[in-house]
Amino acid sequence: MVQGFSREPGTEGPLAGIPVQGRRRVWRWAAIIALGGFLFGYDTGVISGALLYIKHDFELNALEQGSVVSILLIGAMLGAVAAGRMAEHLGRRKALAVEGTVFLVGTAILTAAPGYWTLIVGRLVLGLAVGAASATVPVYLSEVSPKEIRGRVLTLNQLMITSGILISYFINLAFSSNGQWRGMFAVGAVPALVMVLGALLLLPESPQWLILHGRLDTARTVIASVSDETRADLLIEQTQRTHREAQSGDTPQSQGWHVLQSPQVRPALVVGLTLAAVQQFGGINTIIYYAPTTIENTGLTAANSILYSVAIGVINLLMTIVAIRLIDRAGRRKLLLGSLTSMLVMLVLLGLSFVLGMNALLSLLFMVVYIAAFAVGLGPVFWVLIGELFPPSARAAGSSVSTTVNWASNFLVSLVFLPVVNAIGQGETFWVFAAVCAFGLWFVARYVPETRDRDFAQVDAALQARFNRQPQGTNLG
Repeated sequence: MVQGFSREPGTEGPLAGIPVQGRRRVWRWAAIIALGGFLFGYDTGVISGALLYIKHDFELNALEQGSVVSILLIGAMLGAVAAGRMAEHLGRRKALAVEGTVFLVGTAILTAAPGYWTLIVGRLVLGLAVGAASATVPVYLSEVSPKEIRGRVLTLNQLMITSGILISYFINLAFSSNGQWRGMFAVGAVPALVMVLGALLLLPESPQWLILHGRLDTARTVIASVSDETRADLLIEQTQRTHREAQSGDTPQSQGWHVLQSPQVRPALVVGLTLAAVQQFGGINTIIYYAPTTIENTGLTAANSILYSVAIGVINLLMTIVAIRLIDRAGRRKLLLGSLTSMLVMLVLLGLSFVLGMNALLSLLFMVVYIAAFAVGLGPVFWVLIGELFPPSARAAGSSVSTTVNWASNFLVSLVFLPVVNAIGQGETFWVFAAVCAFGLWFVARYVPETRDRDFAQVDAALQARFNRQPQGTNLG
């Protein structure tokens, strides 16, 4: 149930042999938790179609159109910053319910918006929910998952993000015939309502959070519902022991942001922040956000631009499903290394196709393979790792700050992409992204450990070794 409890390698820890019924229960919980990821994807993707009609209804200029898109990213940064403290104070379950409520409020504001400034407020509110959910969901998923299926469960978040993006494209298509952009936004209220009700009525609190807050009987009940009471008692005992060791150690152990100042947490923080930046500066959202513009620049007609976007969304979704099947078999490092290598090659070829004026379909092929490479590796594995690398005492804060950097990078890349294209050229801009992927490839090979089928003590030892540091046992929890 709780990441990092097992001290034995392989599958010999106390979580080994979780019954099928228990695993099914974990997957049901995970599906509800990951609705936050679905709304993340839906509300970032739906604006691409809605904006085609909003700009005419409200007579928006280019700057106003750009602000309607980008203000969500600013809200997401703020939401991610607040998520760690909220998840520690309220608990993971209540935090998820609050985030679902904010999704509902933002959706209602947008659906009823009478003008530009109301749109800005609605998108900002949605951004708060998107950012907070993107930080909370990986932590929650990590803490309800047996380590044998932890990678697959955490990858469910990325699957739901890509599903949300794809569904938003289909909703855009469905409402495009009559230009009902309000309906495009309104559909998002349905999963948001399910998320709120599911969090309040169906989800348990994270056992890790319950134990650290002294609610042992409730934690025992939750863990026993997946395994049995004997294992529950063992896990609680181990957690209490590691927590006592943490409190008696020399490393700062206060809950929240202060724990990130610990030298022992620093390697996890460096990996989390670097991967957060590489994931965005590798160019993925320039493809997602500006797919119709980029496709049009290849020489293909823009008449079916939304349909091309749907095709890209389908590839993104299918390859994320592949990642779910591979992540607990091949491991995180192999997927990251293979993903970044393929992204690097495709970006070099994509840039070359623009510089040399190659066939438009060839450019589109490079773009699709790039999306597939991202979706099977860097896309989901980043979200998995931020739920695995940080010690329990720093997990919410570490996830929050990593997610904040991810959103800040997203905002910066989206803001400067078109100006950079105009300054140096489309092909040359893709080569800049290729250079980022080359750096990411070196960084992963040098500093990122394998976390598959390992408890926290083993992960931390491997991480500290890569940074030429000596692990301090399990005194970080």
